[in-house]
Amino acid sequence: MSTTVPGAPSPASGSRAARRDNEPMTGTAFGDETGAGSRTGHVLVACDKFKGTLSAREVATCIADGLRAVTPGVSVVAVPVADGGDGTLIAVEEAGFDVVPVTVDGPTGEAVVTRYAAREGVAVVELADACGLVRLPGGRLAPLDASSRGVGQVLAAALSAGYRDIVLAVGGSASSDGGAGMMSALGAVLRDRDGRELPPGGGALTDLETLDLSAIHPALADAHIVLACDVDNPLLGSHGAVAVYGPQKGATDATADRLEDGLRRWAELVLTVTGGDYAGRPGAGAAGGVGFAALAFLRARMRPGIELLLDTVGFEEKLRGAQLVITGEGSLDEQTLRGKTPAGVARAAKAGEVRVVAVCGQSSLAADRARAAGIERVFALTDLEPDPEICMAQAGPLLTSMAGEVARAYLQ
Repeated sequence: MSTTVPGAPSPASGSRAARRDNEPMTGTAFGDETGAGSRTGHVLVACDKFKGTLSAREVATCIADGLRAVTPGVSVVAVPVADGGDGTLIAVEEAGFDVVPVTVDGPTGEAVVTRYAAREGVAVVELADACGLVRLPGGRLAPLDASSRGVGQVLAAALSAGYRDIVLAVGGSASSDGGAGMMSALGAVLRDRDGRELPPGGGALTDLETLDLSAIHPALADAHIVLACDVDNPLLGSHGAVAVYGPQKGATDATADRLEDGLRRWAELVLTVTGGDYAGRPGAGAAGGVGFAALAFLRARMRPGIELLLDTVGFEEKLRGAQLVITGEGSLDEQTLRGKTPAGVARAAKAGEVRVVAVCGQSSLAADRARAAGIERVFALTDLEPDPEICMAQAGPLLTSMAGEVARAYLQ
């Protein structure tokens, strides 16, 4: 992650992102105090967002406040993390990456101001912030029309700026277009049988007849792209992009059938043009098939998103000397064990022989399953307030109170 590209821009020393590398994230709430911890070591807070209620930064602030209310002298080190979906950019920006704004097409074509993050010749691109579900106008799902074009435009901007080492975080996609939109932004031309360019979206892929790669972005030839991805789904079939992830994007019944047919046509044509069969590869079904395009055209190397992010934000260094790690996200369940933030943090903390507890809004994860994953105990907000609506509305105060419970159980 520290490769330097000759001529690539680097963070300006006076930029906001560069300055806050060594500054507290929320004033006096907490800072990087690893070297000044208590006699028994600091507490490392490494949480993802509580989706729909609290950002990762807000989660960390609430936990720090709750810990210090019970144990005022405790040293707290906070490192917001993510698993490759929305929040990835925030996590690396907190680690000191510079911010480069880019205006792109949102999932349904509206202009979106997003950015990529960059440091030491490495650029981090997040699909979710460019054209993901969080960018759908009014939250209205558009399974047939939503496109991945926006993330391709961000990639093109980073490549044109001189970056050749790029992390592509693909969680939170709104589309099921197999990455066709991403590739069109990078210079590929998709046409129907009458020679007309296809409109955006996976619904148009059933009309795909030809694929022209002659104008593909020239910098891709020597780019090294890492696909931050936590799923192993193929592109097609009962475990594929549409069958597994289509429903959350509004794709059911006839709509799902049309998208599946379009992805099948796209895969057939890519095989003809490139000579490579990528549809069955693990991860090809990620982000509505963006994983497929990344493998087929970008020569991307896959790596679990949480592992990549932990390396990027310097988790191992911050872990040294810690007495406890607090991780968490909005909901803990069996999916948590498949590459989500708490499982990844617990795995990394285990290597450093540091105890781990998790905080969350709600949990359906059995205690023995959590312990097997390295999480000693789970603290859920619903244990304090069983009403889910009240729990979400009062997530901040409840989390602060819950952190006090953690302090009483582990720090006194």
